[in-house]
Amino acid sequence: MALTIGIVGLPNAGKSTLFNALTRNDVLAANYPFATIEPNVGVVGVPDPRLGVLAKLFNSERLVPATVSFVDIAGIVRGASKGEGMGNAFLSHIREADAICQVTRVFEDADVTHVDGKINPAGDIDTIATELILADLQTIEKTLPRLEKEARFAKEKQAVVAAVKEAQAVLETGQTVFGAGLDRELLKELFLLTAKPFLYVFNTSADETDEATRDELRKLVAPAEAIFLDAKIESELAEMEPDEAAEFLADMGIEEPGLDHLARVGFETLGLQTYLTAGPKESRAWTIRKGATAPEAAGVIHTDFQKGFIKAEIVSYEDLVEAGTLLEARNRGKVRMEGKDYVMQDGDVVEFRFNV
Repeated sequence: MALTIGIVGLPNAGKSTLFNALTRNDVLAANYPFATIEPNVGVVGVPDPRLGVLAKLFNSERLVPATVSFVDIAGIVRGASKGEGMGNAFLSHIREADAICQVTRVFEDADVTHVDGKINPAGDIDTIATELILADLQTIEKTLPRLEKEARFAKEKQAVVAAVKEAQAVLETGQTVFGAGLDRELLKELFLLTAKPFLYVFNTSADETDEATRDELRKLVAPAEAIFLDAKIESELAEMEPDEAAEFLADMGIEEPGLDHLARVGFETLGLQTYLTAGPKESRAWTIRKGATAPEAAGVIHTDFQKGFIKAEIVSYEDLVEAGTLLEARNRGKVRMEGKDYVMQDGDVVEFRFNV
């Protein structure tokens, strides 16, 4: 599964700095609006310590983590929905993403200008939400007459029309489709921007925000989860060796890099999980949606695996590690054969049996 998260925010919020840290790329991170003109795309491995353990058990030659594609989209400004700044082009790039990661500036820095002249997280969040809402209302205005016409002759379209009208009413109140918790299935064909899951990253520093301030920021974006990180520090961590980075985090009293947290929240928000395969060639994590069946999981490796699915030999990661070897896990009765109706669990270690 290709998972894409679009990084958006006002100019100079720290989007490109965050992107550099995520991908270890030297994307232009300049102190002026629209430093990012074309969207930069980087594929990032999702941290998974289980892979290293499996690689030792199976003497794997390489580790292949699940991946997320991050798209660094240039800063949105007020009026983007009407084409202000680089509005129309950037909105189309957002439309192609599975989720939206909004970077909001909290840090103070006299050398880095704010497009509105002052630090105002609530105002910044509102500006971007408003532009996406206005863009969606334009989409509905253009599409609804056609859908209503189709619904006169196709009854199945009537439910779509009702859902679109409900979304329109919600958007007109200033709420996003995702924030309102509307059923997005019937709205799929409109590709509404605000129907996408939202992640919120507050670009700050530990010495600038106390817990009370963070609680206020969390309330701003609830029920979405707020992620707090310092994009500059994350960039520095990305340049360090793993041991050095771990020591640096420990000295600062931080449990994990903010980017690891972002990747995990992205998976959770999109309802995704991973299953694992392991052998001498590689130990690998595969991305599937929660609730996927064994044949659907097999299809992620190759469509032929799904078409010719027979059985899946499965052992949980925990049981396998406790046993020490796959043979011992079998001897303990921890390895089982599952059929087409089996619903995959996060951390299942799998070998598929298929016939093509």
